[in-house]
Amino acid sequence: MKVFAIDLSVCNGCYCCQIACKDEHVGNDWTPYAKPQPDTGQFWIGLTEVVRGHVPHVKVAYTPNLCHHCDDAPCIEQCKAEAIYKRADGLVIIDPEKCIGCKLCADSCPHNAIFFNEQLNMAQKCTGCSHLLDSDPEEWSVPRCVDQCPTEAIRFGEEEDFADFIAEAEPYRVEAGTKSRVYYKGLPKKFIAGTVYEPTDKEVIIGAVCTLKDEQSGETFSETTTNFGDFWLKGLPDDRSFTLTIEKDGHQKVIPGITTDIDRGLGDIPMDLK
Repeated sequence: MKVFAIDLSVCNGCYCCQIACKDEHVGNDWTPYAKPQPDTGQFWIGLTEVVRGHVPHVKVAYTPNLCHHCDDAPCIEQCKAEAIYKRADGLVIIDPEKCIGCKLCADSCPHNAIFFNEQLNMAQKCTGCSHLLDSDPEEWSVPRCVDQCPTEAIRFGEEEDFADFIAEAEPYRVEAGTKSRVYYKGLPKKFIAGTVYEPTDKEVIIGAVCTLKDEQSGETFSETTTNFGDFWLKGLPDDRSFTLTIEKDGHQKVIPGITTDIDRGLGDIPMDLK
């Protein structure tokens, strides 16, 4: 059974996956796999770009999203025309010759990966480029989006070959419970960052130990400020309240009530070492 393995730590937001999908499907009729994708309005693989934090402590997260080719696909269950089916290799296909345009599949998809083509009156989505995989397996072993990814952030293949990756991966939307066949590593998690400086000398403080303590569980996260006085505390749980303690040369600064409802850049933090 095929899977997509997506490593967000090496995705640089080049949009090659999205462009390759357009190149393959816009203006091309691949019946019985899919009718042509519209020029605009649909991205069968779409790259979401989110700016996180506060200037100057900012990161950009890129997340490719496509049909998850779920093992428990609600779209298949909801389709009254029996136009949606799962192939033996795990890919889910909407038969363009059977689709009656009822939109039930699009409404039921928790991954927002099914689109409606008003002109053709049918639902459409990623096919895993199954027309290529079937036409010439020796030349095409992966979909176009995978073939064009310059950093190999998106890979495709047999589930057993990605066993180690899958063991470290996590669902994009765990609450969906659809047994997705798209696995992600490096999904964005909350961070708290800042720059520590000495206000009298107006110099950054290097080597200060910055420790976050979860005010509810007592769990701690710790980093040391860099040569620029910066600290980045990453991989934090959502919607928690923390106390930040900064320590250097016997001096201490405590900042309570920092929450992770959003990614937080705390800016410049003065700390008196005199």
